[in-house]
Amino acid sequence: MREIQFREALREAMQEEMRRDESVFLMGEEVAEYNGAYKVSQGMLDEFSAKRVIDTPITELGFAGLGVGAAMNGLRPIIEFMTFNFSLVAIDQIINSAAKMLFMSGGQFPIPMVFRGPTGNAGMLSAQHSQNFENWFANTPGLKVVVPANPYDAKGLLKSSIRDNDPVIFMESELMYGDKGEVPEGEYLIPIGQAHVVQEGADVTLVSFGKILKVAQEAANELAKKGVAAEIIDLRTVRPIDYKTVVESVKKTNRLVIVEEAWPVASIASEISYHVQKYAFDYLDAPVHKVNSMDVPLGYAPTLIEAALPNVKRTIEAVEAVMYR
Repeated sequence: MREIQFREALREAMQEEMRRDESVFLMGEEVAEYNGAYKVSQGMLDEFSAKRVIDTPITELGFAGLGVGAAMNGLRPIIEFMTFNFSLVAIDQIINSAAKMLFMSGGQFPIPMVFRGPTGNAGMLSAQHSQNFENWFANTPGLKVVVPANPYDAKGLLKSSIRDNDPVIFMESELMYGDKGEVPEGEYLIPIGQAHVVQEGADVTLVSFGKILKVAQEAANELAKKGVAAEIIDLRTVRPIDYKTVVESVKKTNRLVIVEEAWPVASIASEISYHVQKYAFDYLDAPVHKVNSMDVPLGYAPTLIEAALPNVKRTIEAVEAVMYR
């Protein structure tokens, strides 16, 4: 099977859906003439013209609202944020318009649109450009939140997101755009809300998503050298969350560690911890442990970034704690 980059998988997903459905279009800063800030949309202007690949001013609130209006009128916009840090100036349109319109209109106006772009730390970008908002958006009824971890999932999940009749928050990572992975030539879709068991194991369940899944995988490799067999679950989506897959894994391993880049308070890890203690309490042999970013804004210096983010060392320590080693 061929290997392509994460950015290429995203591009293929958008191209295939735009060829399939003329109501799909892409809009955002630098998506057209510049081929995308991260070259995700390279070549798309030439194929689809400026009518369907649209450069915008630096006005996230404006073009997010324009996208909501387009979706209300039968189109399927893909709105690209250069970073989800910039989505904060558009959050009124995302939360109070896109997420609530179907409810407020009594079912008359579905909002089939995708907000996509990179989230989280990308290295030495400091406090205002290094934040994770997956848990913020996942808190909102009416939104779906997708966070792929590899090129294969990125393509299949983005195609499903574009076809979905609800607004989808699709979160990527600047640090993953160059990652390569196997992606089939033919069309495929990955259902939203279905987790993936990346690796089976009997001793502890490691749950993660997005680029931090790599940390969980590296920790699992190191733990294997110590005789610990970790089961790794990639959530893929954090609204809806596939609780069933997590609970069934915990019933087998009896221990759970959740690795997530967001801050610890009201995190996805907190939500999963609650759900597991409610539905698998009798199976737990130790308290659930969370490995989140430290509860501080992210600094600029590499040493501060390393100290604040989830890493292999902290993940291994969490596993050893739940195993009483």
